[in-house]
Amino acid sequence: MTEWITGIVEKLGYWAIALLMLLENVFPPIPSEVIMPLAGYTAADGGLNLAPVILSGTLGTVAGAAFWWWLAGKYGERRLKALADRHGRWLTLSADEIDRIDDWFDRHGSWAIPLAHVVPGLRTLISIPAGMFGTRFARFIVLTTSGSAVWNSLLAGAGYLLGKQFSAVDRYLGPAGLGIMAAVLLYYIYRVITFRPSTKNA
Repeated sequence: MTEWITGIVEKLGYWAIALLMLLENVFPPIPSEVIMPLAGYTAADGGLNLAPVILSGTLGTVAGAAFWWWLAGKYGERRLKALADRHGRWLTLSADEIDRIDDWFDRHGSWAIPLAHVVPGLRTLISIPAGMFGTRFARFIVLTTSGSAVWNSLLAGAGYLLGKQFSAVDRYLGPAGLGIMAAVLLYYIYRVITFRPSTKNA
């Protein structure tokens, strides 16, 4: 898997990083914890520069987050919950989970947006209450950019620093990356099988 990702990054460059990170935020096929370190490795190997790697990853993250912000604002809380209960099996998102992330957003306010970008599972969901409860787009973009830039910098920086030992690290990262992907896939299948619509919105 590491060869596949690095091959795409080497062939398409910064566009590949941005696209993979956008997809990671819309529907996570490959977690950022795999994408950005590998992009950092590629930069250390001389194929790319570290600063544009971080910028590309952050732009992809922000674009994916903006999609959810727009969708939540367009549908509103009631219609979005109905949509989640109707099609949530495949999104693995129910109205009850929207309520829980709403509560978390209420407790922490807009500053929950950058904080969520360092918490797996929250970095996508946090855009939903931000869109539903009218966080201004400019403020949302600034907060999302700040949180994702820090996270992407840490991941890409770690990959860059380890880049000179790429072959040694890849021996461990390859199986680890496959393990992460397998865990994500199994968790998704589990969520699809055990999904239950919210009874209070039925």
